Amino acid sequence: MRNTKTKPNYLATGGLLIAATGWGLIWYPYRLLQEAGISGAASTFYTYSITVLIGLAIFARYLPQMKGMFGSMLWLGLAAGWTNLAYVLAILDGQVMRVMLLFYLSPLWTLALAHYWLGERTGPLGIAAIIASLAGAFIMLWQPASGFPLPQNSAEWLGLSAGVAFALTNVLTRRAKQLTLQAKSLAVWCGVTLVALLCMPILDQGFVMPQAIPSGHWLMIIGIGAALMITTLGVQYGITHIPVTQAAVIFLFELVVAAIAAYWLAGESMDMREWVGGILIVAASLFVARAEKA
Repeated sequence: MRNTKTKPNYLATGGLLIAATGWGLIWYPYRLLQEAGISGAASTFYTYSITVLIGLAIFARYLPQMKGMFGSMLWLGLAAGWTNLAYVLAILDGQVMRVMLLFYLSPLWTLALAHYWLGERTGPLGIAAIIASLAGAFIMLWQPASGFPLPQNSAEWLGLSAGVAFALTNVLTRRAKQLTLQAKSLAVWCGVTLVALLCMPILDQGFVMPQAIPSGHWLMIIGIGAALMITTLGVQYGITHIPVTQAAVIFLFELVVAAIAAYWLAGESMDMREWVGGILIVAASLFVARAEKA
């Protein structure tokens, strides 16, 4: 009995670690595409379109089983759509680690959703997580001139909103027990593609026609699409088999990968105040995971 329970947890943890590594690095090729004149929304649309095509080819035999699941898939897809699009747009124009730390306030929003939507009580550790999250955000965002601890630019606002949508996506994933792994994954891929297409005119993100994209950049787009398929499968499998708040702690590995990548690839680093705020935000995720086990 013990071995049968341990194996799925190892697989789920491995899937989340692969996904965290992928998302800690994927900002860089998106920046290369932006430098080539392909907007964030357009590159998101094309990369996830590739993922949808690959997914449909692989999961074709599962499509009949998805009848009657459209409603759940739609809401999951819209939440995941904004999560991924906002994250990409934020990471293109903002400082990588600041955007990611704002994104990783998501355990705070998870607690709020669980409390008000699912009726779950917030215990002492949950309250400690809320305090640590807010303190970390205050320290990182506080500006002596204005006195208001708010995101400094549109990229940071997008990163913050992506974290809220990520918390919603995780809760919806756990609630939608009737959805198979294949249905959840297709919902995410189709949702991101749809949201990116709809948001292009709203966000004034130019659309690049397929024939205007050089073959070398198409290879990059296809590579990103394949990587996104793997990360999504890892996330959906992991979230399905591991509690949301425990998975949030495993996702923190993304910050380690991103910090190293941002330093070596973009020459970005954080000052002491940002490090202190970031540590408190990470500590909040650990509090949430401890509360989940209690």
